[in-house]
Amino acid sequence: MRLAEIFGYDAQKVFEKITEKLQGWGEAAISSLPNLALAILIMTIAIFMARKLKLYSNKYLTKIHINPTISRFLSQIIFMGILVLGIMLSLSAMELSKTVSSILAGLGIMGLALGFAFQDTAANFMSGVFITFNQPYKIGDVIQTKDGHEGKVIDVNLRVTKIRTYNGPIVHVPNRMLFQEFFINYTEEGKRRVQIECGISYGEDLETVQKIALEAMKDLPSRLSTEEPSIFWTGFGDSSINFILNIWVKFSTEEINFIPARNEAIIALKKAFDQEGITIPFPIRTLDFGIKGGVPMKEELGALTLLKTKENSN
Repeated sequence: MRLAEIFGYDAQKVFEKITEKLQGWGEAAISSLPNLALAILIMTIAIFMARKLKLYSNKYLTKIHINPTISRFLSQIIFMGILVLGIMLSLSAMELSKTVSSILAGLGIMGLALGFAFQDTAANFMSGVFITFNQPYKIGDVIQTKDGHEGKVIDVNLRVTKIRTYNGPIVHVPNRMLFQEFFINYTEEGKRRVQIECGISYGEDLETVQKIALEAMKDLPSRLSTEEPSIFWTGFGDSSINFILNIWVKFSTEEINFIPARNEAIIALKKAFDQEGITIPFPIRTLDFGIKGGVPMKEELGALTLLKTKENSN
């Protein structure tokens, strides 16, 4: 009170104003107790219902064979929607409609600012939503990204897609990279072609080689029996005539025979060529001698020997 008197205020009036203000706040607090209790009750019910409906919706959507990622996403949307509704109803019960409007306006401005600040994150999120519902690939599919990362999809969330590569490491690929750019889905068609590159000696009969190679592929355990193997001659190499042998294998989420089929095909082809005496040549180099070339080594050595003999005789 002395401080008030120092600054020229009537201490009694200041005390009365403070008392009056506190009494007003107390009366307002007491009068709003029923509304506060109602708001707490509404919020409690909203939280309880949100948790129960999230759990139930996730189980139900999974039960009717909805993709697990979609089930989790929809369940989370339901949970957040009920919570937001509960907050709005609680504020309305406390007669804070203007506060609700201010909060919504503030959230809009904040969302706009965050959208500019986190463009990549927002792009990944929206891409994740589109990928979740359109399902260009799903968990278990084998895909290859534009950057060459190839492996099995083990998780698809709203930010990244996780791919386990054949060597074991897990690659986290941002969803926008898979949404905006091309990728290869090897599992979607249900089958995949395995190509074996090989070459045979120039002295072999090509028709015989073709027949033996195709016969060797007939009994492969991993080969898809509905697709016949094929062979294409690709050209003349330095020491061999080259070809590509094609076989088809089943390629699905449950059964991936790509690597085993390649191993079986190489073993079967080598075994068949060995049994028939067909040569897979080593690299061969023909060496020419002489100033102008075209002179075999034997003739060049003979000429040198003759020259040395003449020099010695002289």
